[in-house]
Amino acid sequence: MKVEIGQWNMLKVAKEVDFGLYLDGGDLGEILLPDRYVPDHTEAGDSLKVFICNDSEDRLIATTDMPYAVSDDFAFLKVVSVNESVGAFLDWGLPKDLLVPFREQQVKMKVGAWYVVRVYVDADQRIAASSKLDRFLDQTPIQYSVGQAVDLMICKETDIGYKSVINRAHWGVLYFDDVFKPLKKGQKTRGYIKKLRSDRKIDLCLQKLGYEKVGDMTESILNALKSEGGFISVTDKSPPELIAKQFNVSKKTYKKAIGALYKKRLIKIEPDGIYLIGEP
Repeated sequence: MKVEIGQWNMLKVAKEVDFGLYLDGGDLGEILLPDRYVPDHTEAGDSLKVFICNDSEDRLIATTDMPYAVSDDFAFLKVVSVNESVGAFLDWGLPKDLLVPFREQQVKMKVGAWYVVRVYVDADQRIAASSKLDRFLDQTPIQYSVGQAVDLMICKETDIGYKSVINRAHWGVLYFDDVFKPLKKGQKTRGYIKKLRSDRKIDLCLQKLGYEKVGDMTESILNALKSEGGFISVTDKSPPELIAKQFNVSKKTYKKAIGALYKKRLIKIEPDGIYLIGEP
């Protein structure tokens, strides 16, 4: 059995003690689950889902508390203290704060500021974090395809767009022309591969490419019309911000979708809004 530090594991109760339970940690030995985390009526032989982390003395310990991130995750976390001897400490949802050693800080961290970091387990089996993201990204071959759906984390706004982490593995860029809604540093969102460039860089977008996105949008508009009694006030003349807020697409895509519905004689477009007049 391989038990992963910094991850959730299903571990069997090995024995009960006055201050908690010892769980079978395989090669890592027995791991304490303190009494305050022990579910009622738990007995030896039961299996529990626990997160493996370090206590204040860097010993391995189990908890049922949920951290904001696990090892190999990228997260947007706040600095709660700085120790001039070792580094900065981040609030990550557990009693013991997460250390970012000075050598792992891209810029010197300040109390109260938020940073995008990557959580990792060091050589001494301690969970830590790093804001030097480049050394964790673009280390594996690019195996995406154009149009593929991916998970994104917004990391930095640049002169041309938003630098983003793709599937926790690669850098990509969302250009401003392809962004139709406000984005914030640390935000996680769904995106799509727009272009795989010859220089190994990746262009991204927030909506499906080509006719597929229009087809999905027509379904969304029809569903909205049906749920609103056959009328919605959002038209092709509405502000892009209103369209993005209600349908999560660009104004250009929305206009194409209502145009497709109009050609099929499923809707009529009036100055005050769109009316449903037929069924597909």
